[in-house]
Amino acid sequence: MSAAPPATPLSDSDFHRLSHAVLQHIETTADRWLEDDVIDIDVHRTGGLLELSFPGGSKIVINTQPPLHELWLASKAAGQHFRHVEGRWIDTRDGHEFFAVLSTQASAQGGKALRFDPPV
Repeated sequence: MSAAPPATPLSDSDFHRLSHAVLQHIETTADRWLEDDVIDIDVHRTGGLLELSFPGGSKIVINTQPPLHELWLASKAAGQHFRHVEGRWIDTRDGHEFFAVLSTQASAQGGKALRFDPPV
């Protein structure tokens, strides 16, 4: 894929609302997986930082970056930055969609197919 198109302009309050909705949605999904015995995943959230801990000790960290209006994802595979483009969070370098990347990285680190869908 090519580089992401320019970010959709957001106010600070819109960025806060949208980015925190993403973190809440990820947290809710992971909690549901734990309750349904899909995977033993530990979720820890502090403000704009969400940490997912997988069996075996690996982690994925998602962090909001308010000054840049970006979401950052750090996993075993890479560190990536995402900006809001027309209702989706898109990687600033390669144009991949945030939830697709998160699903791929979580599946790799969790050792099973895990899918995070965007909030509706």
